[in-house]
Amino acid sequence: MTATVQKSDGMTYAPQGRARPVCRPGEFRFAAIGLDHGHINGMCNGLIEAGGQLVWVHDTAPARIEAFRRTYPGVKVARTETEVLEDPGLNLVASASIPCQRGPLGLRVMDHGKDYFADKPPLTTLDQLHDARRKVEETKRIFAVYYSERLHVEAAVRAGQLIQAGAVGRVLQVVGLGPHRLNPEARPAWFWDPRQYGGILTDLGCHQIEQFLAFTGAGAATLLHSKVANYANRDHPEFEDFGDVTLLADNGATHYCRVDWFTPAGLGAWGDGRTIILGTQGTIELRKYLDLARDPEGDQVYLVDHRGEHRESVHGRVGFPFFGALILDSLRRTELAMPQRHTFLAMELALQAQAQALPVRDFTTAATPSPQP
Repeated sequence: MTATVQKSDGMTYAPQGRARPVCRPGEFRFAAIGLDHGHINGMCNGLIEAGGQLVWVHDTAPARIEAFRRTYPGVKVARTETEVLEDPGLNLVASASIPCQRGPLGLRVMDHGKDYFADKPPLTTLDQLHDARRKVEETKRIFAVYYSERLHVEAAVRAGQLIQAGAVGRVLQVVGLGPHRLNPEARPAWFWDPRQYGGILTDLGCHQIEQFLAFTGAGAATLLHSKVANYANRDHPEFEDFGDVTLLADNGATHYCRVDWFTPAGLGAWGDGRTIILGTQGTIELRKYLDLARDPEGDQVYLVDHRGEHRESVHGRVGFPFFGALILDSLRRTELAMPQRHTFLAMELALQAQAQALPVRDFTTAATPSPQP
């Protein structure tokens, strides 16, 4: 069964599952460089459970290194990034560094003949995306991304299985809701700077867009509309605490997503993440991290089809197949975990949405009209 993990803070949310090795001990060796975001633990957990061996860690902050070693006591601490990259027996480098640094690190990793696995967002500009695409073509290495809201959520994995089995027919629309808890006192300085984190649609919207592409099977999509706002964080004027996106896919499917930093203190999880999937023969709703006011356990899948209404609680029952598939892709030079084109398309659309977003003025700051006599 999947272990219980804390759900109050998304930055340190690190799911754990049953060990399902796909390789021999020591056959797949990987390292962690950049521990700025707690997602690195979820990334490492998934690879270790699939049979990977974590051998190196490098970071510039001793406190983060010590915390990481308490979780992964066998890991060696590298003095420099180069010490890691020049290890000839290393297969892959995982990173959750500051978002604007993830893309450039990936280029260095691939130049050293290793595959790369970045936390989302792996890039913060379209220029970085262009460079990553070019480097993948040049080196034939993998640039993978931890789109955790699909890859590391059993309800989302189950939804993919149901869609593939034809449970709802052709998927027509995906609605994604991605609220997050802000926890401002725990956030580092880079979190508030859009030049470093990329903006809310780059940072959080890429999760939702990736799910839309995966659940609809879309090969391309057009941005119809996007907007961003800062409603409640005037002490950080460049920060964005709300954003939404509307897309039209090449197969006719449509998408709406909303992401925000307004999870109330009383919620038992860092966000009431939900996905609603409309098909020609049924609908699916995912209640990912809890079933609001009913059940604190997440991974609830609701399906309505021609036979009736169904509820599946899949926590600890489905697993996280992406990580094993990624290891096998690295070892066998295949592309089964996630096609590279799909990986980059989700980010391209998120970056486009961010760049073209309508900035919403907070009308509560406008002067109140004087009452008419």
